[in-house]
Amino acid sequence: MAFVKDPCGIVCVLVTYMAVLYADYVVTHWIILQTMPNSLWAPFHVVAFNTIVFLLAMAHLKAVLLDPGTVPLPQIRIDFSDLHSEKNYGHEREEWTMCTRCETYRPPRAHHCRICKRCIRRMDHHCPWINNCVGERNQKYFLQFLLYVCALALYSVFLIVVSWVYPCEDCHTDVAQAQSRMMHSVLLLLESALFGLFVIAIMVDQMHAILYDETAVEAVQQKGPYRIHRPKMALLAEVCGRGHPMLWMLPCTSLNRKHHDVPLLSHDV
Repeated sequence: MAFVKDPCGIVCVLVTYMAVLYADYVVTHWIILQTMPNSLWAPFHVVAFNTIVFLLAMAHLKAVLLDPGTVPLPQIRIDFSDLHSEKNYGHEREEWTMCTRCETYRPPRAHHCRICKRCIRRMDHHCPWINNCVGERNQKYFLQFLLYVCALALYSVFLIVVSWVYPCEDCHTDVAQAQSRMMHSVLLLLESALFGLFVIAIMVDQMHAILYDETAVEAVQQKGPYRIHRPKMALLAEVCGRGHPMLWMLPCTSLNRKHHDVPLLSHDV
């Protein structure tokens, strides 16, 4: 478990939950219960919408609180004078690098985050919306969070449009109530469009990083794909787990433990 004490990240996390709770409030109270009071679709939409909210919250909390793949610090001070020596600690010397800030060796694809103040394995970027780095151990949950936000935004837009196209004839005709419902619907429509487009752009970028095996940091450094001939499904399975692809959507499904139980710093220093 990890929590970064970054003011910007904490504010972004609070804004995220405020936006989700507001969407849940508007959809449940002002759209479903106000425009579908006598329809069998009302309980269906309430359960379906809140199920997405629940899965979104689970994925987001795991992305926020899980260790993204922090490289452990050595217990004793390391002498870097042997960096160019013949001893390579069982690894290719050109793959392992040295971090002068953490004062430790770091494995391939690990980079130092100035906000987390640690080196992160397969670091893609530091995301303020989860107040954490997107790395080897939480990228799956970050991707799930993006997908559920996109689904929630599309679902909200769908319910708003349905309530406008098929208005309830038996509903209350109170003018103040109708104006309040319209105001909340418009605000939610703007929120869904804004967050939906923003999340789709990030999700496309994440899928490109996974399928082409090149993190955002590596793209900036113009290193190119890490493994050129690696199959796309194998790259996706490394992030989402070795289970059935249908289980990749569940935040409660753990990653491949055999892969992630390998010590992050397995050689003597």
